[in-house]
Amino acid sequence: MAALRRITTCFRLLRSSTRVLISSGKPAGKWTHILYTGISSLTVGGALCAIPFKQADNLSRDSLVRRAASLVTDSSSTFLSQTTLALIDAITEYSKTVHTLISLQRRYLEALGRLSQVEEDKIWQVIIAQRSEVDDRQDECKRFESTWFIAVKLCETAAEAARTSGAEHASITVSTNIQVALTQVEEAQKLSKDADKKLIEIKVMEVERMAQHAASLQNDSDEEEVPDAYLRED
Repeated sequence: MAALRRITTCFRLLRSSTRVLISSGKPAGKWTHILYTGISSLTVGGALCAIPFKQADNLSRDSLVRRAASLVTDSSSTFLSQTTLALIDAITEYSKTVHTLISLQRRYLEALGRLSQVEEDKIWQVIIAQRSEVDDRQDECKRFESTWFIAVKLCETAAEAARTSGAEHASITVSTNIQVALTQVEEAQKLSKDADKKLIEIKVMEVERMAQHAASLQNDSDEEEVPDAYLRED
């Protein structure tokens, strides 16, 4: 309703200005043309409200296409920039979460055999919760990565459109933005890959230590049973 009132007010202003110019008896050819052009633009656009203006008739079709291509590259670059930042943040948080899990598991393995059953249960609850958070962070990375791939493809298309339309500067700019985004994401992914590698290593260590611990418990159990066997023989 507010937008409609603004449009109505602008329309009345334009119409009143037209009547004044015509009734003044002065040559109004140029100004009348400007006013009617402004009214026409107001009617078509439905949202333009300003002092009467004249459309730029001196722009060629090629110029208009190049301008439109430049706008597309600008918006595409903005989309790519935002998705790149979101993806890098997600990857960084994922890496931090993985390193926290690695630290928890390493501390557990170092204390293995010296913990009571209650302490061991509490530690495992924390580890399980941390593993769940790792999975959530990984899903978040995949979601943002999917959107980021779309942004890259969109920018590539925009760069090609700008190049073919003659907007070389816009094409070069968005192509450069693509390369920067690829480099930044690649650097962030190195951190996550390193974290994944260390997580695999700690899982292998966990299996080995758990096997050693189980074997140690079995040996202790066997040693405890030996005296009973001797007693039964006696």
